[in-house]
Amino acid sequence: MGATYECEIQARVRDINIGGHVDSVEAVRIIDEGRLRLLHFADLPGLSGPGLFADRPDHVVDLMASQRVDYHAEMRFVAHQPFLLTLWVDRIGRSSFTLSTEVRVAADRPPAVLARSTVVLWDTTANASWPMNNDVRGAMESYLGDPVALRG
Repeated sequence: MGATYECEIQARVRDINIGGHVDSVEAVRIIDEGRLRLLHFADLPGLSGPGLFADRPDHVVDLMASQRVDYHAEMRFVAHQPFLLTLWVDRIGRSSFTLSTEVRVAADRPPAVLARSTVVLWDTTANASWPMNNDVRGAMESYLGDPVALRG
């Protein structure tokens, strides 16, 4: 298993639905925020800038291709208690990759949510998928591990 990226996403009162727990749409927002931090903003060792995309050309964007989410436990709002995310790359293709994500409500609890998110790199100049360069592929490979175990 390669490195993993861990971050905290603060729970918001507006994330709660009528049942008193985090709405499934907001759970996906939390997963997406963790993904964006890892790819674009995280201070990661050995890279030339922030995020795994530090060496991605400006004309290349990331597009969500698919996302699978399994809910294992209720996530309730607790003031000043952020959700704990762990993310890593579990598949690297030519112009796409898949991230695994675990979301916990507390460090001593098993994951409440598991997700796999496939992202395509898109060249906005060529209007086509972008084959990863060696720098981006190398950054991804340092975070490569087994996929999160989703239900069959």
